[in-house]
Amino acid sequence: MSYQNRTIIDLSHTITPNIPIWPGDPAVAIEPTATIAADGYLLHRLQLGEASGTHVAYSAHFHPNGRRVDDVPVTHLLLPAVCIDVRDEVAKNPDFMLGANDVQKWEAVHGQIPAQSVVLLCTGWDRYWDSPERYLAAPTPGYAVAAAQMLAQQRGVLGLGIDTHGIDPGTDVTFGTNRYWLQGERFHLENLTNLALVPPTGCWLFIGALNIAGGAGSPARVIAMTE
Repeated sequence: MSYQNRTIIDLSHTITPNIPIWPGDPAVAIEPTATIAADGYLLHRLQLGEASGTHVAYSAHFHPNGRRVDDVPVTHLLLPAVCIDVRDEVAKNPDFMLGANDVQKWEAVHGQIPAQSVVLLCTGWDRYWDSPERYLAAPTPGYAVAAAQMLAQQRGVLGLGIDTHGIDPGTDVTFGTNRYWLQGERFHLENLTNLALVPPTGCWLFIGALNIAGGAGSPARVIAMTE
């Protein structure tokens, strides 16, 4: 794969101690344990949860004996992606849910979503990232269960991504979309950013997940590369 004439887009937030954290998750701490002045080199101790910042999660996140991050083949860390832009809909309704009919309307313009791909949902919610209370507060947009079922059963999609704190609409406290979606090989990407720069079709996604033994997921550097 050549990088010539391609655009590289970073879809990851910078991890700091002040990022939005899901209630009950570990706080982020970044503490120096060695400094150049005192030790001749710089080294930090990190404390963070698997779902801190931009992250990927697999079926073990919700299901016993589900897939864990260290079981994921490297071929599932570099995948084609499409991006569905719903910023206009979210501006009118912050609790907007992408439905199966919305997917069909998008496909009527851009073509059928390919199997073994990642669907990215651009809601514009990343604009609230520096205001954690607002970012985490419901209502927030997400995927309806019916859309997730269509994308899984009829399109064979592997991943759902979003620029909010979760693929579920914020008013769904049952995590219905997540519980359905995270089965088998499927995964989600949450807390993405810069999705407004991603074209509807014609890009590849690199998911830089840590190879954590037994991990249900991992903070990740997610990068899109346009064709």
